[in-house]
Amino acid sequence: MTVDGLTGAELVVAGRERVAAEVVAIRLRRADGGDIPEWTPGAHIDLELGTGLARQYSLCGDPADRSVLRIAVQREPNGRGGSRLVHERLTVGATVRVSGPRNTFPLVAARRYLFVAGGIGITPIAPMVAAAEAAGADWRLVYGGRSRATMAFATTLRERYGDRVSLHPQDETGLLDLVGLLDRPGTGLVYCCGPEALISAVEEHCRGWPAGCLHVERFTALGDTGAPETTIEVELALSGRTVTVPPGTPILQAVEEAGVPVLSSCREGTCGTCETPVLDGVPEHRDSLLTKQERAAGDTMMICVSRARTPRLVLEL
Repeated sequence: MTVDGLTGAELVVAGRERVAAEVVAIRLRRADGGDIPEWTPGAHIDLELGTGLARQYSLCGDPADRSVLRIAVQREPNGRGGSRLVHERLTVGATVRVSGPRNTFPLVAARRYLFVAGGIGITPIAPMVAAAEAAGADWRLVYGGRSRATMAFATTLRERYGDRVSLHPQDETGLLDLVGLLDRPGTGLVYCCGPEALISAVEEHCRGWPAGCLHVERFTALGDTGAPETTIEVELALSGRTVTVPPGTPILQAVEEAGVPVLSSCREGTCGTCETPVLDGVPEHRDSLLTKQERAAGDTMMICVSRARTPRLVLEL
């Protein structure tokens, strides 16, 4: 959720350092030197990078330090431009508009944890590890990457926590042994963040485990489910309007064009800003945030990417 005082606020880049090949860590502070909002491990912020471009980055600093927010951004040469802008423009002294923090990947209290991180997926996991350690929990981190040079914070984590951190550069050890890690329930709660291939593999290994054992965060939405798109009618219960949404048009876009304002950011089903209660009808979920249980309940949806399995939806808008 958004915490007061940081909705489109302009923050200043207070520090910047290279923490791995093509990864920079950036510290942001308020221009007036005031405290930044409280946040918890797993939270992210939205950066407004100009020309309507917004990107979400996980916070990887210390929640107890109210003077700065810290993110780490990997430059993606084949990406859509957000990471390039961060690397090129967010130099010390530059300003950027920020919203949040919001947490759609919260750390649930438990006695045991297994953290699985791949590449830049270490960013939300690092504060979770620190929180688990501070709480006296039994935990283990398994961290994989293409090579040691690409693995941000690897040396720091290993030095701080010793053998509880297991590093697996692919060019040295191959792919993570998920069979050995996830052969059966009993490792406590499993938290995973990283590339889609890793998350999908972890989900497959945990299939059939008790609900709530596995928590994941994706960088991209799940996307098209393969179901054919048809025209749907969307009733906006609070506004008293009904909009027609043709195939290929996001519900969010149709609602906005009808003159109904909706909070949104990523428009990709990854940030949770546009989550909307569903009063009637069956959503077809295409986001990367809702759990299986939340999808089955069908009482909320991300209208930037998701559609409907029924000809009509009634939304609380």
